[in-house]
Amino acid sequence: MQPNSQNDRQLPGLNPNEGGNRGGLIRLRTVIWLRWAAIVGQLCALFVAQQLYALRLEVELFYLVVGSSVLANLVSMYIFPKNRRLSERENFFIVLFDLLQLGALLFLAGGLNNPFSILIVGPVAVSAAVLSSRSTIFLGVIAVAIVSVLTELYFPLRTDQGFIMRIPDIFIFGSWAAIVIAVVFLGIYVRRIASEADIMSQAYQAAQMALLREQKLTDLDGVIAATAHELGTPLATIKLTSSELLEDIAQDSEARDDVQLIHDQADRCRDILRSMGRTAKGDSYLRQAPISAVVEEAASPHLDRGKKLHFSAAGQNGLAQPEIYRKPEIIHGIRNLVQNAVDFSRENVWVEISWNERFAMVSIADDGRGFPSSLFGSIGDPFVRRRSNSQERVRKTAYEGMGLGMFIAKTMLERSGAELAFSNGRDDAQSSYTGAVVAIRWPLSAVTVSSEDGPAPFAHNELS
Repeated sequence: MQPNSQNDRQLPGLNPNEGGNRGGLIRLRTVIWLRWAAIVGQLCALFVAQQLYALRLEVELFYLVVGSSVLANLVSMYIFPKNRRLSERENFFIVLFDLLQLGALLFLAGGLNNPFSILIVGPVAVSAAVLSSRSTIFLGVIAVAIVSVLTELYFPLRTDQGFIMRIPDIFIFGSWAAIVIAVVFLGIYVRRIASEADIMSQAYQAAQMALLREQKLTDLDGVIAATAHELGTPLATIKLTSSELLEDIAQDSEARDDVQLIHDQADRCRDILRSMGRTAKGDSYLRQAPISAVVEEAASPHLDRGKKLHFSAAGQNGLAQPEIYRKPEIIHGIRNLVQNAVDFSRENVWVEISWNERFAMVSIADDGRGFPSSLFGSIGDPFVRRRSNSQERVRKTAYEGMGLGMFIAKTMLERSGAELAFSNGRDDAQSSYTGAVVAIRWPLSAVTVSSEDGPAPFAHNELS
C-alpha cells in the first residue's frame, strides 16, 4: 500500500503544482482601493515632511510620481468594470507598477536613508501570495535591483537650512542587507504558506465532493428500498388477482395465456424488487448495520480485482458485534484504504474487524512493499510527492499520484471520530504481515447506534 491511490485520478481540475491561478481571484476594485490608501499615505508623508520637519523635497517630481498612481486608478475605474477579476498577467503588471512607483518615490526622498524604504518588501510579499513563482522571482530581482541602485543614486534629504540628512555607510549597508534578506525570506515564506493553503483548500473541496457523492449513493439506496417496499402491496394484489383468474378461466381459453403472463411478470417484479431492496426493509436499516457488514460493503467494489481479500471479525471477551451508523464518510474512507491495499499488494489483503467495551477497530493490511520510510511523516497530506533515493528508485512502484485519495480517506474517517495509525508489518514484531498496515479506531460512543435509533422489528413481507 502507498499513500498514492488511483482515486487521485478521479478528481480532475486540481493543480497542486502551480498556485498562479490564485491571481484570478483578485478583484480590480480591491486593488483600486488599496492603491487609493497608498496614495493618501504618500501625500500625508509628504505633508508631514514639509510642514512638520521642514524638509526640502522635489515636490513637483513627487507629485508627478504620485499623480501617475492617481491616473492609473482613474483609468481603471472608468474603463474596466468594478467587479472585474484580474488575470495573472494583469496582476503582475499592477504589482510591478506599484514596485517601480515606490522605488521612484524613494529615489526622490533619500534612497535607503529614508526609513520608509522597508516598504519595498510589500509588493514582493503580495506577489508571493497571489502570483506564480516565476512572477514572484522576477519581482524579487527587480526589488533587489532597486534597493541596490538606491544605495548610491538618490536625491538627498535636505533641511530648510540646507543640511543633508544621511546615515553612516555601515547603516546604509545594513538597510540594504536587511531589505534583501526580507525580500528573499518573506517571498519564500509567504509563497510556501499560500501554496499550502491553496493545496489544502483544493484537497478539502475534493474531499467534500467525494463525501457528497457517497451521500447521494446512500440516499439512492434509501429511495430504492422505499420503492421496493411501497410497490410490494400492489404487486401482491396483482399476483393474488391473477391467481384467482387462472382458477376461473378454462384451460383452452385464449385469455388464459394473457393472465398467465401477468402472473409470471408479477413474480419477476417481485424478484427484482427483492434484489433491489435486500439491503434493508426501511430507512432505519439503511442508516445502520453491524460493523462487519459496513466494512464488507465498503470493500465490495474491490472483491473482483484479482487479489484475495480476507475478512475476519471478533470481539474481545465474547462481546456482541456493535451496530454502527452507515455514515458515507466511513464507507468512502474505508473503500479508499482498501483500494490502496489492493493496488499495491502482491496477492492478499487482510481486513480485520475487532471491538471491545470502549472501541471499534479495523485493520487493513497487505503483502506489498509497505509505506516508503521517507513518507511516514507526510502520509495523509494532500499531493504528497515521493522523493526517492537511489535504493528506492530501483523498487519504484508503477504509479505515483498526489496522495489525494489517502488524504480524503484520512479526513473522512477522522471526521467520523476515528484515529488512524500507519505502519509497516515487517517493522512490527507483533505483526505477521509484510506490507503496509493501516489501523483505524473509533470510540464506540462516536459510531454505535443509540437505543433510540435501534432498528424496529421487520414488517410482514407481503411478497413472500
